[in-house]
Amino acid sequence: MLEHEKVILSTLLVAFDLGGTFVFAISGARAGVKHRLDLFGVLVLSFAAGNSGGITRDLMIGAIPPAAISDWRYLGVSILAGLITFYRYRIIDRLRSPVQVFDAAGLALFAVSGATKALAFHVGPVPATLLGMLTGIGGGMVRDVLVREIPTVLRTELYAVAALIGAGVVVIGAMLHLPSDGAAVAGAVLCFGLRFVAMRRDWQLPIARASKQSEADGL
Repeated sequence: MLEHEKVILSTLLVAFDLGGTFVFAISGARAGVKHRLDLFGVLVLSFAAGNSGGITRDLMIGAIPPAAISDWRYLGVSILAGLITFYRYRIIDRLRSPVQVFDAAGLALFAVSGATKALAFHVGPVPATLLGMLTGIGGGMVRDVLVREIPTVLRTELYAVAALIGAGVVVIGAMLHLPSDGAAVAGAVLCFGLRFVAMRRDWQLPIARASKQSEADGL
C-alpha cells in the first residue's frame, strides 16, 4: 500500500470511528435521560454506548491502549453528545425518526471501521468480519444491559446482520485488492441501506415462540 493510500485510509478510519461514536453516544445519553439518571449517569451511558464496541475490538486485536482511551477526541465527542442530549432532550426526542436514521448510520460507520482496523492489524478475514460486527453492536449491548433492558440487537429488525454484511464487504474488498476507501464506502452504504429498509418495512429474523403451556408454567 502506498504512503498516501495509508494516510487516506487512516483519516477515513478515524472519521468513521468518531462519527459512529457521536451517534451511539447520543443513543446512550437518550437511554440515560429516559431512565432519569443524573448528569454523571447520562455521561457514563453516553461513553459506554459510543465506545464499548471499539474498546472491545482494540483489546482483541492488540491495539493497546484502545483508541477510545488514548485519543481525547473519543471522550470529547462522547461528552459533547451527552451534554447536548441532557440539556436539549426535548429537541432530541422530537427528532426520534432522524435519530433512528443516525443510529443506522452509526452502525454502518462502526461496522466498516471495525473491520478495516482489524485488517490493518493482520487479522484473518472471518475474525475481521466478526470484529466489524462487534464494533457496531457492542456499544448498544452495553448500553441496554446498564439500564436493564434486553439488548436491541437481540430483539429488533435486522441489526447485527446488517453490520455483518457491511463488514463483510470491506473484507471481501481487501481480499480482491480493491481500493480500501471504495470498499469502506460501499460496505457502509450497504449496511445503512439494509438497516434503514429493515426499519421502514419491519424486516425481522424469525422470532422464538414459546408454547402457551410453557408461558403458563413461566418457562
